[in-house]
Amino acid sequence: MKELRDKVAVVTGGSGGIGIEIGRAMLARGMKVVLADLSAEKLDAVTRDLGSPDVVGLPVDVTDYDAVCSLRDQTLDRFGACHVIVNNAAVGAGAKGNVWEHHLNDWKWSLDVNVMGVINGMNAFIPLLVEQDEGHVVNTSSGNGAYYPIASSGIYPVRKSAVTTLTECLWGQLRERGSNVSASLLLPSSPTPGVLATGIWRAGANRPERYLRGDPDDENPRDALEDYKQRAAAAGQEVVEAPLSDVADLCLLAIEEDRFWATYELEHQMQKLDERYASMKNLTSPDYLVEVNLMSAGAEERDAQKDGA
Repeated sequence: MKELRDKVAVVTGGSGGIGIEIGRAMLARGMKVVLADLSAEKLDAVTRDLGSPDVVGLPVDVTDYDAVCSLRDQTLDRFGACHVIVNNAAVGAGAKGNVWEHHLNDWKWSLDVNVMGVINGMNAFIPLLVEQDEGHVVNTSSGNGAYYPIASSGIYPVRKSAVTTLTECLWGQLRERGSNVSASLLLPSSPTPGVLATGIWRAGANRPERYLRGDPDDENPRDALEDYKQRAAAAGQEVVEAPLSDVADLCLLAIEEDRFWATYELEHQMQKLDERYASMKNLTSPDYLVEVNLMSAGAEERDAQKDGA
């Protein structure tokens, strides 16, 4: 889609950092934008801040397919069309312990939002795009799961690898039928050194009642970014933040130039990708998984989480 002016886009996770910046970048290109998220209050604040008549905030629970269909219908009622869907909504489950010890409700919540939420968005919007033979789908994944999993991070790369494979299948099937609708996989990244400080770090925030674990931390979500900064400080490192606008620029570039892999090339991830490929090709042990990564809890810290320390 070379020309984005006057096109209509829906962005889920629209009241969070990356969603807001994608919306801002779309407005700058003359698009009409629907930002969708759980909290009407947050959406109202975001749309007021953006200050454009071409943006509207609509509450939605992406785990509810009927609600996502209603989002599509409200978009059509408001703007008369839809051309782009960005399935960007995500949560950090805040799971404790090792991967075989995570509470089942952490798995259910994370998969319902981060995988089924994407599927609901695709099922609700793609038939419309295919019928009009115009449009673009962007699914947000992560290098942690798309390139290789950070083994200590458990649930997170499981869901992101699922979204990666799902989007590859989507792209292949659209191409197979000769559709003018296309798809991109957004791997949030930045050429600027630093961490992307998004809401995903607020592990366990906004947990619905049906996904509660029955422990005190249900009401006290962990600040995983602060945990990361403390680990880094203990190792003599400083954590700096990269601009989220870089991710938005990447998303819009993928739509305009029909790029499937929407990412900046980062040396460490490229190296890990090569190591993973070599392990699979040569049938060797995945030793690339054995690493100290300060972004997630190591074995001792995971044991302390499990024990309630």
